[in-house]
Amino acid sequence: MTGDVVLVIGPTGRNFAAGMTGGIAYVYDENGAFPSRCNTEMVTLTMLDPVDEDNVRALLVRHVELTGSPHAASLLERWEVSRGAFWRIQPRGMETVRLPKALLRVRERTLGACR
Repeated sequence: MTGDVVLVIGPTGRNFAAGMTGGIAYVYDENGAFPSRCNTEMVTLTMLDPVDEDNVRALLVRHVELTGSPHAASLLERWEVSRGAFWRIQPRGMETVRLPKALLRVRERTLGACR
């Protein structure tokens, strides 16, 4: 990934983020095993801050709207618990990242419904 955003709400393979040079990834880590599956050579892993929480919620809402995903809907229904199981992954040295326009549009469209 070089400059966009991805939300992963299912399992990941090993070596996640190898070669990631831009963008932001949000990963749901139901079992607490994600850090051992992530290649941290070029990226940092952090828990969500309030802006990230809004981003993830907006992406989940949009995913439910488009797909009817019961898993995404369940994460939203249990948000107070599930939010603590998400990671933010981004390339090292890019702590200040401009949010992609597509994500800004999704946030604008959905955040009113989330609050």
